[in-house]
Amino acid sequence: MNAAIPSTSPQEPSEVRPPDVGLGDLDEDARGELFDVLQGQLPEVWRLMRQGDPLESVVVVPSMTIERLGPSAGALNQAMEERFLFLLLLLRQPRLRMVYVTSMPIHEHVIEYYLSLLPGVIPSHARARLTLVAVGDSSPTPLTDKLLERPRMLARIASLVPDPARSHLLPYTSTTRERDLSLLLGIPMYAPDPRLYPLGTKTGCRRVFAEAGVAHPFGAEDLHSIDDVVDAVIALHAARPAARWAMVKLNEGVSGSGNALVDLAGLPAGPGGPGSADDVELRAVATERVRGMQLEDEQVDTDAYLRRLEERGGIVEERVVGDEVRSPSVQLRVTPLGELEILSTHDQILGGPTGQSYLGARFPADPAYATAITAEAEKVGRVLAGKGVLGRFALDFVVVRQGTDWQTQAIEINLRRGGTTHPFLTLQFLTDGVYVHEEGRFRTPSGAERHLVATDHLEDEALRGLDVDDLFDLVARAGLHFDQSRQTGVVFHMISSITECGRVGMTAIGDTPDSAQDVFDRAESALLAEARASLSPLPLPLRGRLGEGLW
Repeated sequence: MNAAIPSTSPQEPSEVRPPDVGLGDLDEDARGELFDVLQGQLPEVWRLMRQGDPLESVVVVPSMTIERLGPSAGALNQAMEERFLFLLLLLRQPRLRMVYVTSMPIHEHVIEYYLSLLPGVIPSHARARLTLVAVGDSSPTPLTDKLLERPRMLARIASLVPDPARSHLLPYTSTTRERDLSLLLGIPMYAPDPRLYPLGTKTGCRRVFAEAGVAHPFGAEDLHSIDDVVDAVIALHAARPAARWAMVKLNEGVSGSGNALVDLAGLPAGPGGPGSADDVELRAVATERVRGMQLEDEQVDTDAYLRRLEERGGIVEERVVGDEVRSPSVQLRVTPLGELEILSTHDQILGGPTGQSYLGARFPADPAYATAITAEAEKVGRVLAGKGVLGRFALDFVVVRQGTDWQTQAIEINLRRGGTTHPFLTLQFLTDGVYVHEEGRFRTPSGAERHLVATDHLEDEALRGLDVDDLFDLVARAGLHFDQSRQTGVVFHMISSITECGRVGMTAIGDTPDSAQDVFDRAESALLAEARASLSPLPLPLRGRLGEGLW
């Protein structure tokens, strides 16, 4: 049975009323001032949380502001909202209460799966402290927008918070819509102030890198037209004549989807001055190259891409090359008490048409450059903390090996939780371990090392033949469940997308890089073999019985 948990819990409020006061009459400045007052509560909430305060609670709203196309857009949005279910592992804190909001109900067995991972906690006790709220809207509209359109549902969520002075909102991203949600719920938000959003755009990143004195690719920012892009490409070609490719990036692109490649090979030198024949030829060729750029998102054509550039802005920068190129990242956070913390490093696994789409990660990053990127990330983190950034964020780097040396260049700031957040926190919550950034290693309380390989993109059409219970049956039969005694194994996520999207995510944990990869490979092979076997035709005896009308 495809059971799902309705929006009920043991803490159901006796009365739900729409909010008495809305935000419609307040302009942005007034909302910002109210938000500042509300955020002023967060340091005390943080102190109480660290002390295990009995009334501490958290409201999780994993809304993503990403345009999705296609008939499965709503299902994929739901799966991405469920990607945050690793946060249920926080319920190992015996007094914590959690409200988890999604667009559609979550399958009951998915909740049971996560609660079964809790070490030292009775699952039914944790379940009693968890309230699931489903909007009942499967459209690809961002979850936060769905909530803001439904005052009664907001009132219900607010009524589930035991004490607003001891609670906070935990979003995936931080826009003015999440700010408004925070104001309507009356609880502070553990995320960056949306007024700082420009710092996380591609243009803002380059400016922060320059301020921090961190190396980053040659290029230009704040571009809003094809002429701007052509000018930047010509300037890049003049300054870096050996550069083979230029990258064009939309300011608000996510996971590489806003990137494009411009071929610079054979571009005329253009030694003449402006308006000269050489200059005219160079500009004509450069314009042609820009119009023929290779887009990472194959569902978007060049004209649509350039319209987005005009609306949102973007950058051009040199594509870094070398003997070997890798794409690591560093996770950091600034606590409400103003503490800057280095959380983790990862080697990102990239793919897609131009090799710019995020597919997964390995943790920790290679020790050959992990400490180097950490030092650079810390410089950027201090600049961001000085500007008031709060919560988790990540920095992406390109590291290039020239001979035996690795050179690092920063390329992106993600002022939000990203694709490396949930694998790392899953590992941390399950093992109580910590990343020792001075060593570039993750260690459990016993001193043992742990490594992981994770993906959000285990995809195959054959997976559509499986449902949630088929997956869990395989987990049990193939021994893929996370083993608490050994602290190794697999944790699946985005489970609800397996049938409609043919896609699932997983985090494989081992005690060495090779063993983590082995766990990953074994789980992937077992899952795909099970899925493909499910597509086999019915056995002849059964087909005969069906033909006799026995069914």
